[in-house]
Amino acid sequence: MTIPELHSIDTLPDLRQQRIAREALGQLRSRFAFERFEELSMGMSDDFETAIEEGSTLIRIGTAIFGERVP
Repeated sequence: MTIPELHSIDTLPDLRQQRIAREALGQLRSRFAFERFEELSMGMSDDFETAIEEGSTLIRIGTAIFGERVP
């Protein structure tokens, strides 16, 4: 699972973490021939579309459903 740094709604999130996670999953799957390594949890309400493009299989969209948290 990756969680990106907080960013302004006007800027795209830094995708390096997502790309590193996707590549690491591929390396684990090929090195160990272990098909149970299937899920790649990346992305939240603000960047889920990009996370899906980067290979995410699980996203967290609580804010999009429930709204902002009350402090």
